[in-house]
Amino acid sequence: MGTPVLPVPQQVGILVLDSDAQSAGAVRVILDSEGWRVRIVPDAQLLLTELKTGEWSLVVANVALTPPNSAAFITLRELAGVSPEEGGRMRVLFLIPEMTGSQHCGPLEAARLPYVVRPYHLHDFLEKVSDLLVEVKAIAAPIRQTRYEFGGLRKQKKAAGRTNSMFASRDSFSYSDEELAEYEKSESESSRNRRPKRLDNLGNPNR
Repeated sequence: MGTPVLPVPQQVGILVLDSDAQSAGAVRVILDSEGWRVRIVPDAQLLLTELKTGEWSLVVANVALTPPNSAAFITLRELAGVSPEEGGRMRVLFLIPEMTGSQHCGPLEAARLPYVVRPYHLHDFLEKVSDLLVEVKAIAAPIRQTRYEFGGLRKQKKAAGRTNSMFASRDSFSYSDEELAEYEKSESESSRNRRPKRLDNLGNPNR
């Protein structure tokens, strides 16, 4: 049986596999902010069902839900291994839970699959996501400068205790759960004000 090849997605779609509602929600906030279509699935069976649609350019998967010998992991590895020249249109980025890096990094590196270990920097996460989207020609250019303004105000340096479990702090900024919620609200309000009734550009990160 040959390696499965997916049809070309009509817009940038990102599928998130994570059973932790808080961390999945945080990932959604960040990816939504770039104008990409995001769907969250809580288990591997739903992931496999969604993959059959061919609508997804990228899967962001909690590696704890995809053991190396599971059908989900094998399918993701095969799909991510198909080059664009051979018809490949999907990539995968694994999320490794904090304190489990030694358990998961080796198998992922052996399979040559990209990953990030929590907690991670927002900027680094978006760069990896955008690089993978560029690789399958889902977007034209990678993100090299992350927006880090909430409600139009640049955040000053926070105390180390203010960082959440999802994103690590940088020297000049960090985000709490409350700030992520604030950002999601402001993005929603801003989108209603600036977008026409027809959302033709929903999947265009360059709008």
